[in-house]
Amino acid sequence: MTWAAFGLFALLAWSTVLLLPWQPCRTRERLEGSSGLADLRDVTALIPARNEGAVIGTTLNALLEQGPGLEVVVVDDASEDNTAEIVMRTFETAAGGGSGASPRDAAAPAMELIRGEPLPPGWGGKLWALEQGLTRVTRRYTLLLDADIVLAPGMITTLLHKARTSDASLVSIMARLRCENPWERLLVPPFIFFFKLLYPFARVNDPRAPTAAAAGGCILVETAVLKEVEAFGSIRGELIDDCSLARRVKHAGHPIWLALSRSVESRREYRTLAEFWETVSRTAFTQLGYSLGALLATTLLMLVVFVAPVAILVAELSAHDPPGSVTALGALAALVAMAGAYWPVARFYGLALPWVLTLPLAASLYLLMTWSSALNYWRGTRATWKNRDYDTNV
Repeated sequence: MTWAAFGLFALLAWSTVLLLPWQPCRTRERLEGSSGLADLRDVTALIPARNEGAVIGTTLNALLEQGPGLEVVVVDDASEDNTAEIVMRTFETAAGGGSGASPRDAAAPAMELIRGEPLPPGWGGKLWALEQGLTRVTRRYTLLLDADIVLAPGMITTLLHKARTSDASLVSIMARLRCENPWERLLVPPFIFFFKLLYPFARVNDPRAPTAAAAGGCILVETAVLKEVEAFGSIRGELIDDCSLARRVKHAGHPIWLALSRSVESRREYRTLAEFWETVSRTAFTQLGYSLGALLATTLLMLVVFVAPVAILVAELSAHDPPGSVTALGALAALVAMAGAYWPVARFYGLALPWVLTLPLAASLYLLMTWSSALNYWRGTRATWKNRDYDTNV
């Protein structure tokens, strides 16, 4: 009877996901780059960078092709590699061999590298870098861009058009993460899928709904709004800074908008499970508010919704009787509904249909990452990222 109840609950859960009016599993909220290049003298691209020498050159070269008049400010957050050298070399090449100051041609990108000050107590590294960079921004729009994000030509023009036509003060794009090796194929699409379940894009984009979220890799936001909500100082200790910023903006009465895109790509590579594990466990327990009750409830929910249907079918197939019971049929129906919910995201990432069957395995690994995050927190470390430890006293 217990197995039957688990199978029925899983079926009801996935049926609900498929039938919700805001359709969280679909990928209909999309925004792609345009072929035209607008004048970008209203935009400053602000990039925090720590140990990003492997990717930041590609990011900057893509930015410099976005259109005339763009300003680019990079804040080097005490990098331990050659990040600053690559930034200066790229800027000097773009300026025609200059020192990195603004080029003479007013339509060319204005470029600046800021050497970040030491990290003060209570601040996250990325937010402290952005706080320092914001003091240099005087233009109407600020483009918050991670150092590994590459924009397709015309993407800033598209972001500006969307902000102006939708009256959104903040437009954010969930970058298309790398999905090339087996670990990336197994774990990247579920990461996006879980994010969309937690923060349905249609609810985020509805100014009447309280749901607020953003994807920190690419955010175009009105500079005046950033300063009005004291954007970075007010959330200085947050690890999930993008969603915290979105809440500040939306709850202050400013519309926000969030979408997927193939024109915004992350070049960060996850070659091993350990690399992905480090990224996810950094904020997984934070997402649960550091609550043991929330962790236990999440564990039970994920085991029942993702794992139980597979366990039921395996048990039925191992039994001597033919697997035609109501319990087995309910579990099979739950798996079909789960696959149907996951398929739009899997297809967005170019996966073949059989990959939808790996979602229970991916969910199990994410659950273990969450427990790893909790164990680190209970040992006194909220997060470890880029050779920095953030302790629980923050």
